[in-house]
Amino acid sequence: MTGKAEKAVENHKSFYPCSAAVLCAFADDAGLSEAEAKAVAMPFAGGRMGKCGAVLAAEYVLKKKFPDSADEKAEQFDKEFQEMNKSLMCRELKGTLTGQPLRSCRGCVTDAAEILERMCGEK
Repeated sequence: MTGKAEKAVENHKSFYPCSAAVLCAFADDAGLSEAEAKAVAMPFAGGRMGKCGAVLAAEYVLKKKFPDSADEKAEQFDKEFQEMNKSLMCRELKGTLTGQPLRSCRGCVTDAAEILERMCGEK
């Protein structure tokens, strides 16, 4: 793990919600200050929109960084994250209904940030 992915994990360790941990680490890629990124990320946190907040934050960054190919990039991201974790949905990842978590929140932040860091580095 390097750079921004490491920053996302550190953010999460510092009690940032999953979405803010990712979006704040990649704020410059989304054209935001860290304070703006934190505010934008808050509605995504804790599965409030169904999908994992780390996933929603990563999709947001991709849409801002690659406006001409945003849908394609977000679809590619979702596919990779789902292959790694078996779901994009917060409740499924946390095992809320089954008692069998697929991935911890920190793990989701790590995976989302590592995929996003690689994708943001691609031309």
